[in-house]
Amino acid sequence: MRFVVRRLARLVLSLMVVVTASFAMIHLIPGDPVRAALGPTASAEVVAARRAELGLDKPLHTQFWDYLTGLFHGELGTSIISQEPVRQVIADRLPSTLQLAALSVPITLLLAVPLGMWLAARTENGRHRGTEMAFASMSGVILAVPEFVIAITLVVVFAVTFKWLPPGGKEGASTFVLPVTALALGPVALISRLVRLETLRVLGEEYVRVARAKRLKPARLYLWHVLPNTLTATLTIAGMLLAGAVAGSVIVENVFAWPGVGSRVVQSITNKDYPVAQGIVLLYGVVILTVNIGVDILLALADPRSQIRRS
Repeated sequence: MRFVVRRLARLVLSLMVVVTASFAMIHLIPGDPVRAALGPTASAEVVAARRAELGLDKPLHTQFWDYLTGLFHGELGTSIISQEPVRQVIADRLPSTLQLAALSVPITLLLAVPLGMWLAARTENGRHRGTEMAFASMSGVILAVPEFVIAITLVVVFAVTFKWLPPGGKEGASTFVLPVTALALGPVALISRLVRLETLRVLGEEYVRVARAKRLKPARLYLWHVLPNTLTATLTIAGMLLAGAVAGSVIVENVFAWPGVGSRVVQSITNKDYPVAQGIVLLYGVVILTVNIGVDILLALADPRSQIRRS
């Protein structure tokens, strides 16, 4: 319980940092959001009235206090452009982003964990050096390529060249294939590398040698003795993966014209729609922090001694 309380206290402090950073970052963007929303032909009186209506004529510290008090009451403000409540904008867009994350994360784990364990079994004790080198080279290239380049390449190959899949939008199951692939490809390369290294470490442990001496079947050996002991490090990366899948959706959604919060935050920053951009940035921060503390607690349950030492 002391461990959980300490983590929750850190979460509260981190959330305050995220709230402050999101407010400051958006307000440091040059330009007048009201002028951008009303257009260059709007009179100075109309612009001033709109600024007063939105509270943008107040000192910055007063705006920040109003923003904080609004958050405590569940209010994220109103869009300068569309006049919609920000929480309604997020509620409309968030399900599409969560759908991508909910598909990409399980697919990543279902591909990466078996692949990493198979590669470890195949390359144990220096065997099949060609397989090891091919995997290291291919995964290294995937990890080195930026996510937006992967996404654009998928569009060019599968949508433009071969015309097998739609290039963007959200109309039917086929439109999920390319964005989910773009989100999952890099994490599969990363986690399979990690799982391979962890599996090789576990295969060198004494209890695995004893299990092999008992002539256990390979399936039982890997599922009951090897897999559970590779999950601690894998769980850490999986938590980062989940947070990264939500945050990485900003790039992927814009490439594939996906109607999620990622594409909306870019539009909001471009249009200087402060309240919407603040709300979405805050959402990303809350998701990442919550996932991180959740992973810490799960790791504490899986291996209490290591977490006590870390804390």
